Amino acid sequence: MAKKKRTPQEQSADPAAQEMIIRAEELGIGTAFTRADEMPPCNIGGAGMCCKICGMGPCRLTKEGQTGVCGATIDTIQARNLTRAIAAGAAAHSDHGRDMAFTLKAAANGEAEGYYIRDVAKLRNVASYYDIEIEGRSPEEIADELADLYIAQFGQQKGEIIPAIRAPEKRKKIWKEQGVWPRGIDRETVEALHRTHVGDDQDAEHILQHAVKTALADGWGGSMIATDVSDILFGTPAPILGQANLGVLKEDMVNVVVHGHEPTLSQMIVAASQDPEIIEYAKKAGAKGVQLSGICCTANEILMRQGIPAAGNFLHQELSILTGAVEAMVVDVQCIMQALVGLAENFHTKIITTSPKVKIKGATHIEFDEHKALTIAKQILKESIDNYKNRGKTQIPSDKEDLIPGFSHEYINYMLGGSYRSSFRPLNDAVMSGRIRGVAAIVGCNNPRTQQDWLHTYVTRELLKQDVLVVETGCGAIASAKLGYLLGEAGLDKVGPGLKEVCEAIGIPPVLHMGSCVDNTRILTVLTQVVEEGGLGDDIDQVPAVGLAPEWMSEKALAIATYCVASGAYVIFGGASPVSGMPDRMSDSDIVLKHISEGWEEIYGGKLEFIPDPDEMIKATLEHIDKKRADLGLPEYDPDRFGESGDARMLELEELPLSERREAIYGVAAD
Repeated sequence: MAKKKRTPQEQSADPAAQEMIIRAEELGIGTAFTRADEMPPCNIGGAGMCCKICGMGPCRLTKEGQTGVCGATIDTIQARNLTRAIAAGAAAHSDHGRDMAFTLKAAANGEAEGYYIRDVAKLRNVASYYDIEIEGRSPEEIADELADLYIAQFGQQKGEIIPAIRAPEKRKKIWKEQGVWPRGIDRETVEALHRTHVGDDQDAEHILQHAVKTALADGWGGSMIATDVSDILFGTPAPILGQANLGVLKEDMVNVVVHGHEPTLSQMIVAASQDPEIIEYAKKAGAKGVQLSGICCTANEILMRQGIPAAGNFLHQELSILTGAVEAMVVDVQCIMQALVGLAENFHTKIITTSPKVKIKGATHIEFDEHKALTIAKQILKESIDNYKNRGKTQIPSDKEDLIPGFSHEYINYMLGGSYRSSFRPLNDAVMSGRIRGVAAIVGCNNPRTQQDWLHTYVTRELLKQDVLVVETGCGAIASAKLGYLLGEAGLDKVGPGLKEVCEAIGIPPVLHMGSCVDNTRILTVLTQVVEEGGLGDDIDQVPAVGLAPEWMSEKALAIATYCVASGAYVIFGGASPVSGMPDRMSDSDIVLKHISEGWEEIYGGKLEFIPDPDEMIKATLEHIDKKRADLGLPEYDPDRFGESGDARMLELEELPLSERREAIYGVAAD
């Protein structure tokens, strides 16, 4: 039986989304929100109790002591299902890293049209990690050798993947002792599938040990490679002004929405859209020009580097088409709904697929090739412009918010100390003193089974009140952007007194936008630098920090969570657990759930837990942060200790007569 249909307000916390959901209902068009209401999740598969890896099944285990046809127990089945999901997520992000490495190779050899090395400093810095000779060599020579090194990590069969040497020393020792330092990125993913094939690995803890190894191959391998190469080719992000939400679409311009995850495509479309040839072509079609905007992680990529506006996050992909104002949605890989083509048939929008890995029946396919990138980008834009004349009635929401994205770990290092003394020391000192209680990384997807954006923004808002500095990536970052949390002055009246002092003194927003979902490796880099700076322990598991994915839905999220746990982080997911079982009926169904929490914590110092209630999620976050503070011997968090200093306080003091100012500052009267 379908559950009760939700109102637009219950389906999304975003007014722009609500407006488009109402329009969809008026037009009789279904969306992910209505499909989620009409299609209740399978309670057996959703709890990880269904096995379908062979032709003897599918086997559903719903009773105490029940096994599959082959004799597989519930813990074996759940461990296999979870590991396969982690392998799929790791494959998706790591394959993206592979493509980026090949693009770097082509650019270094002058074989990639329109691409060149934008950040030579980042190139030299990354190369130095791996003892690649940089003195007396051109950027292209360095990039060519770095690309070869990175490409080799995917097919390597023995040894250790090299990007992981950048982890803290104590963490690397744990990985070696546990035998989970990945040998090669592809090898671990292949072995994960082999181990979970019927008749293979049947010990849940042993299976999950390899899940960790597979995830690490992504986080400290493929994803880290992707972020490094993106910065080298397109520039390391620094703060820039942007906008977010459906109101960024323009009535008098050709609207092209790019959606997916590959910056090689989106960055080139940005370049092509600014070409005088394309601008003139759009004007001849009756438009003022081309308005680019992004959806999902592609949005974050072009937002944080060029300031191109974000039309929204994952659940906005259908809603943007519902405006009737989008000439083309250009997609590549990951998080792309097959429903887009059917939806677009109700309007004039063209769905253009571009990746050799992704085709959607009914979509226009223009395959992207980095060797002819600019030419193909212009072809895509011209096809979009040609569609402008077919536009019908439009309804573009007015909602949009300014934001400041682009806080790479390099920029955070710079902003804390400036050009001559860049350092994480001020951040560490702020945590040690208690001005910053701890750090929360709030990341991940939207899920139409929850109220879109609400969990992201509620958790963010409540943690800010408790002096927790928040860093965000992916769709979670766009959720906060749509509410204006990513501006320097935004919400400081609702931020705890200590965090407010830090934000005012440095000139940063209380929520730092750190990029796309693949850029979660930037957070690992920040945590590593925090450890290396000193004062907050000698490994990541000692830092007062928590990772949260309140609205997760993707296998990639499970891979990210696992490599963060293996790096020492406490990770909390909202929503349903994929390995929950039915503990009220099956006492052996929580073995896997306990192992990824208590078992992994004992081994790695990090743990993964699923907490659907947002208030319990916040409580668990603060308890963990406070425990880590106590373990480090730091002062107990006390919000009353702060709030009377910082730039705002100095401005207040300047208004006082000189005789009163000294007494206010030093507590003694003037002579």
